Amino acid sequence: MTTILLNALAPIFAVMALGYLAGWMRDIDNRHVGELTALVMDFALPASLFAATAATPRAVLLDQLPLVGVFAGSMLLLYTVSFAMQRTLYGLGAAAASVQALTVAQPNYAAAGLPLSAAVFGPAGTLYVALALATASIVLSPLTLAVLEAGSARGPRAAGPAGVIRAISRSLCKPVVLAPLAGIAISLLGIELPDAAERSFALIGQTAGGVALFLTGLILSAQRTALGTNVWSGALLKNVAHPVLAMVLLAALPLDAEARRAAILLCALPSGFFGALFSLRYGVDSGLAGSTLIVSSLASAITLPIALILT
Repeated sequence: MTTILLNALAPIFAVMALGYLAGWMRDIDNRHVGELTALVMDFALPASLFAATAATPRAVLLDQLPLVGVFAGSMLLLYTVSFAMQRTLYGLGAAAASVQALTVAQPNYAAAGLPLSAAVFGPAGTLYVALALATASIVLSPLTLAVLEAGSARGPRAAGPAGVIRAISRSLCKPVVLAPLAGIAISLLGIELPDAAERSFALIGQTAGGVALFLTGLILSAQRTALGTNVWSGALLKNVAHPVLAMVLLAALPLDAEARRAAILLCALPSGFFGALFSLRYGVDSGLAGSTLIVSSLASAITLPIALILT
């Protein structure tokens, strides 16, 4: 068990620490990370999602639909609760509330999930992470992007149902949303990608986990941690409530033991960096999301080993 814990968790925190150190020492500008963000969000991560989903046999993909339901249901419920808290309890605007809700509801699948699943489940773990990422990209990303796109629009065209539809359309055209949709479609249609194409997507996709972890540390190095009830409640929802919620949903679904373990562990991951990245891209204050990300990531050094031991 000690070896599994070290192999699963040590690389995650080591690479994040390396990114933090690079930003703290000013070797890399941690205030302007647009290029690295574009690399992760528009190229590496979409390629990884596409390669993993497109290469999954249709029968295997269909067998894991209950797992997708667990990911979607738990994240949507957590997103709704967090968004309502931001609007009613903390008085945030829609854009800031959506960024914080995304930070709370979406685990760090891309950066922490890939190495963790590889260490615990071996090559089969990639499928679990791909399904979790695809679910988050199809469900949470368009929802958050629609709110941010609507907030960034100007003039009367941004108001009313037509403006909402345009915002949703723009969000659905993002590579991080289109890539897993395309991969799932190819898998369901039974189309086999040529080896050259599969290797090409896999090659750039292999950089997603490491660069995303490094970028997470880089972003954290630029954040001033502002502790408060909003941050603590967000970290508590993410690190504790999310895996418990997944366990409740799993009780009613037919899944094998390994898939159940994967669902709980992936839901027990700390907050992801998508909220911070979206806030940077759309000019929303990232202080709250960054502070929640820091606290959740540090707390996961305790909560994640507990989840590993309990499963």
